[in-house]
Amino acid sequence: MRNAVTISGPESGRPMLFAHGYGCDQNMWRFVTPAFQDTHRIVLFDHVGSGRSDLSAYRDSRHGRLDGYAEDVLEIIREHDLRDVIFVGHSVSAMIGVLAAIREPERFGGIVMIGPSPRYLNDDTDGYFGGFGASDIEEMLESLDSNYLGWSSAMAPVIMGNPERPELGAELTNSFCRTDPEIARKFARVTFLSDNRTDLPNLRVPSLILQCSDDVIAPEVVGEYVYKNTRDSTFVALNATGHCPNLSAPEETVDAIKSWL
Repeated sequence: MRNAVTISGPESGRPMLFAHGYGCDQNMWRFVTPAFQDTHRIVLFDHVGSGRSDLSAYRDSRHGRLDGYAEDVLEIIREHDLRDVIFVGHSVSAMIGVLAAIREPERFGGIVMIGPSPRYLNDDTDGYFGGFGASDIEEMLESLDSNYLGWSSAMAPVIMGNPERPELGAELTNSFCRTDPEIARKFARVTFLSDNRTDLPNLRVPSLILQCSDDVIAPEVVGEYVYKNTRDSTFVALNATGHCPNLSAPEETVDAIKSWL
């Protein structure tokens, strides 16, 4: 109930758990999951604050850090006694999946990270480039606080990319606007201020990193950083542009996952 979990596919199939990115919900996987429906047990859910989740389940003490969202994921997995799970995480959910798999690696068979970023903020002390300066993050969070709907309308098309397909940007805008604004503002701070670089070497399950081109949220150098710092990982540069290939290039995304599996 908390995460509006939906399960489909054969009970005997290997579980695939799909986790959406910031401002989205489980509907964002609708072009990807049918390709696995006949062979895998498909598990979809909404992070607290998104989609049809239970908004009253939000707790600052828990969801004020990515570990809290990782615990939500683990509770879903335990509740349905899922094992050998293939976790498919988009954007911030890639790191949520990493944290969950580090805590209970015996539950996971692999992790697919789509557009991952362990830290969005640049770090001049060690030359790390995450794509955003401190002033960029501060300005974005202030805009979110003052006018969430306005920020959503302006930023969604930029995040989506693919300006020649404005319907995609419109869909992401509408998804942002369906998210609870208060929780979305808090989740944004957790997302863009977290630093999970030191967690990457602790991941013990195989991983696939899918990197889009012209991604303003997670540039290619970030995907390469994740690949270089994660053991037993595979890096695939997609032809897809923008940050949401699950919507803009679902066939290419499916093909990459199937080839890896």
